[in-house]
Amino acid sequence: MTFQSSAKNPHCPYRAMLTKGLGLALLVAGFALPAAAATQDTDPAAAGPPANGNPAAQQSHPRHANFGSEKASRDALHVAHWAIASGDNQGMPFLIVDKVNAKVFVFDAQGNLSGAAPALLGLARGDDSTPGIGERKLSTIRPQERTTPAGRFVASLGQDLHGAEMLWIDYDTAISLHRVVTGTAAERRAQRLASASASDKRISYGCINVPVKFYDKVVSPAFTGTSGIVYILPETRPAREVFKSYDVDEAAPAQGAG
Repeated sequence: MTFQSSAKNPHCPYRAMLTKGLGLALLVAGFALPAAAATQDTDPAAAGPPANGNPAAQQSHPRHANFGSEKASRDALHVAHWAIASGDNQGMPFLIVDKVNAKVFVFDAQGNLSGAAPALLGLARGDDSTPGIGERKLSTIRPQERTTPAGRFVASLGQDLHGAEMLWIDYDTAISLHRVVTGTAAERRAQRLASASASDKRISYGCINVPVKFYDKVVSPAFTGTSGIVYILPETRPAREVFKSYDVDEAAPAQGAG
């Protein structure tokens, strides 16, 4: 996101808002955060049945997400197909963050790929956030604590105090997906996004940075007027363990696997 940088927080302004206790100010500034968007739910069973609740409709529900010609990892394919076949996406658009390959996939409610792009992620390898990290100043967050947490999140669009839009993923840990922040030249974030190496893309405090055009043309339209599901794939444990997911069809073609 093209943020107005500050000396205390040039990378992810939402953390600064939390540490300064500006929750009320966010509301005054028109930051509308649905209650559901503040909840991480790594147990899909807690989400209940698909929204339509119609057995006939569920029988005709597509069993696989459509990646088109886009290449994706086996875990990304597994979670996307399961989300559609099980109805775990609740009839909403959804987004998959593949941390191992530093890539983001956005799907419509029917599981058709809207677009994919590289992403910058938390500096540290890991799948859990340090307790209370969303309330701390950036200057106190050590490199090993700068993780992008794995899990299933209900996400919605929001705005910062300057009116800049972002996709709010988890309020408690101050994790969002936004346009790439390029205010600190030494970090070379634009160059890192363009790199072919996934390791080059580990630089943030935990937030997910994507190309400006991708955010404007794919992410923002997909989540405008609706909440959606964000699946952040783990990198230290199996996806099945995190999402309680299952293989939709062992015989399904390895669509776009790479």
